[in-house]
Amino acid sequence: MRKRTNTSISERSKVNLKNFITQNALFIIMFGIIIIIAIISPNFLSLQVLRDILTQSSVKFVVALGCMFILIAGSADLSGGRMVGLTAVIAGSLAQASTYSHKFFPDLPELFFVFPILAAIGVGLVFGLVNGFAVSVLKVPAFLATLGISMILYGINLLYFNLPPNNAQPLGGFTKDFANIGTGDIFGIPILVIISVGCMIFVYILLTKTTLGKEIYAVGGNAEAARVSGINVFKILLFIFAIAGALYGLGGSMEAARTGSATSNYGNSYELDAIASCIVGGCSLSGGVGTVPGVVLGVIVFTVINYGLTFIGISTNYQYIIKGLIIIFAIALDVRKNFTKK
Repeated sequence: MRKRTNTSISERSKVNLKNFITQNALFIIMFGIIIIIAIISPNFLSLQVLRDILTQSSVKFVVALGCMFILIAGSADLSGGRMVGLTAVIAGSLAQASTYSHKFFPDLPELFFVFPILAAIGVGLVFGLVNGFAVSVLKVPAFLATLGISMILYGINLLYFNLPPNNAQPLGGFTKDFANIGTGDIFGIPILVIISVGCMIFVYILLTKTTLGKEIYAVGGNAEAARVSGINVFKILLFIFAIAGALYGLGGSMEAARTGSATSNYGNSYELDAIASCIVGGCSLSGGVGTVPGVVLGVIVFTVINYGLTFIGISTNYQYIIKGLIIIFAIALDVRKNFTKK
């Protein structure tokens, strides 16, 4: 009897270990890569590198949080990157100092730094609503609807960026207050990191402490069941795309401040990075699953790997290959998890 009991305990332990490895395979692999990078270059484990990683991650945190809303609700969004690019250009064009020689709007007085940010958020919100309308009212599949919107966004961005007297010149010459958002700190903590942490707290409270958050999870888990239970699925879809767009807009203005510039190419492939970070962080393509801490960890791991590979001199060409393999592996694991549940 004791032998049989020991055998069953051993079998359960093996199953638990297998499940743990399956659930966390990507994190295990990624942390292994991080350890290798640290062995090759011990300076990688310094406070300055940590600060740089968090600063670089700040914009991606905000964009990934927007993407998380979409995935939890069981939808998809391929327009996030182009929305970041357009809003970065809009914020940059409105944030230039009056003394800058190549001012986008020569007759526009110098604006308080909050207004360019609000303009970027507003533009993102509007295009988010357009996405939500296309998906919920026109019934266009989310992948195709947001793909089409991303093309429209890029076209609008190019037209706007090419307006005279700018004529496609990289934007710069931002006011001191706006530039300080990207380079300044409070008690040693970068302002960009503080903004992204504020967004994390807001999204966490919204999803876990409000009825609206529960409804978003319900729609992602089973939209038809949610509709039968009295949840207005149409309003939920409009809301999640709108708030995602607003977060993309905030991310665009942060990116302009971080780099001290803006061009029409900003935000390229950011939506893929966001989706990958969300999937790695535990979100499911089938909807109804996802947490803020998981997404934050996913973004950090991706940024650490990208930064680390650059730190030790690995070509960006190889980084694209590694990132692509991680995305494929993450989706394969997600599909496997869903198949196992069924």
